[in-house]
Amino acid sequence: MYETIGRSRGTDFFRIADQLTPEERAYWRRTRDFVDDEVLPVINDYWERAEFPYELVQKLAKLGIVGDGIEGYGCPPMSPIACGLIHLELNRGDGSLGTFLGVQAGLAMQSIAMLGSEEQKTRWLPAMAQLTKLGAFALTEPAHGSDSVALETTARRDGDTWTINGAKKWIGNGTIADVVVVWARDEADRQVKGFLVERDSPGYAARKMEGKGSLRAVWQAEITLTDVEVDEANRLPGANSFKDTGRVLAGTRNAVAWGALGHATAAYEIAAQYCSERTQFGQPLVSFQIVQDKLVKMLAEVCSMQLYCLRLGRLIEEGSLTDTIAAIAKMNNTRKARQVVAEARDLLGGNGILLDFHVIRHMADIEALHAYEGTETIQTLIVGRDITGVGAFA
Repeated sequence: MYETIGRSRGTDFFRIADQLTPEERAYWRRTRDFVDDEVLPVINDYWERAEFPYELVQKLAKLGIVGDGIEGYGCPPMSPIACGLIHLELNRGDGSLGTFLGVQAGLAMQSIAMLGSEEQKTRWLPAMAQLTKLGAFALTEPAHGSDSVALETTARRDGDTWTINGAKKWIGNGTIADVVVVWARDEADRQVKGFLVERDSPGYAARKMEGKGSLRAVWQAEITLTDVEVDEANRLPGANSFKDTGRVLAGTRNAVAWGALGHATAAYEIAAQYCSERTQFGQPLVSFQIVQDKLVKMLAEVCSMQLYCLRLGRLIEEGSLTDTIAAIAKMNNTRKARQVVAEARDLLGGNGILLDFHVIRHMADIEALHAYEGTETIQTLIVGRDITGVGAFA
């Protein structure tokens, strides 16, 4: 984000780096160095083979970056800005790694931290911060993507035991997680509740989804739950309606906004470097007006996304983040990232479709970020409802 590219000033034209604390700089630098030294040299092969990079994932725990700002329970202390910088850098390297961390820390761990009992937090969070236990977040269903509040998975209570039946789809880590946060509708009061389902529970089955053209190095699952029995002790006591689910999701949209910035930063940096080195018609590409025009407009978008992200972090620190703010940031940054990445691919010409140059991988992966945690359309309607007072969807 703040490195010099060619003769330019990198991407920090608004001096975002000056706003960082020493601790935030340390998290950023540590993650960036990991991406440059460990991720970029090998990630294309994982992505092309659709293989989960276990070796890289295990190194995340040693970096001390898994925890999403959760206080205590073995989680590394970090500010919202530090969390965002980590997501930026991981996605600058690879969207699959960024998505893995978003599921592990932002969804699964935060569900437990925000809505779980003290016993649940003590049992799971330290191990999850060290990645000795993996987590998943099972909300989306085959027939309910954007309309997740209409989920049909059911939970029936009999004494101290709940029986869960239903199906989930697009569940990151669902085939490898030790514990899955499953959202189901209570048959008695029709409210959505959260349950901690362990992978070896009878009736729990997960199948890795094949044929993905995006985020190929992280695995999503189709899950079926057939008479899965869960003790009352494994129900999240703070999850008593879909509003509680929404509290977890609002926080992750911050991470997606930072992640989109990571993809855009990578694309701009690659394009700027490539155009400074590539010679056509006897001149470096950067000497052509149209190339400079494209690079400047790409940089302007990256800078605007940085300012969005910085403000998001400050609002979280103040406890002032709202669903609408999270929605507009997620909508804006994923949309702008798509544009920046597309321009980079164009500037690289034919080389832009080769994995060696990384841009095509970012182009594919940004499509997933644009869709998950609420599509651009849904985020737009959330903001539209707030500014007009009229809901345009049920």
